Amino acid sequence: MTIMKSLMMNTKMSNNSSDSSYIAGTCNIGPSEIKRRQTVAALGFILTILSAFLLVHGHATRTTRLSAFIPAMVFSVGWVQSRRKFCLAFGLMGTFNFGKAGQLSKVQSPEDLAADRATALSILRQAFILAFAITGLIVLLPL
Repeated sequence: MTIMKSLMMNTKMSNNSSDSSYIAGTCNIGPSEIKRRQTVAALGFILTILSAFLLVHGHATRTTRLSAFIPAMVFSVGWVQSRRKFCLAFGLMGTFNFGKAGQLSKVQSPEDLAADRATALSILRQAFILAFAITGLIVLLPL
């Protein structure tokens, strides 16, 4: 079996399982919720680019450029959640959703809740690191 076929089979299997059922610490949102996170990421990306443009072309000080962290964090949280198919807030609250947006179900098992909270904190760390790196690039652009 070629590498490409193997990758395609793995993608199909993971898409089928992750789009239709809750997996503790791995997947807690379905297609409609993933779409919402993609929208947040797109909005955050646009705001980050706009902020960077205005800060650089407005000759903002390096300290002022740190304000780009906020839109970068919006982008980062949305992007990481959509890629991981896991909602940070749902993970912390012990809920999941595979139906229409807003229809939450409660996690039953304490072990599942612990796994979800660990994943949520991992997503927060990843988003923070990404936002920090983006902000660092904006701060380091020439004055």
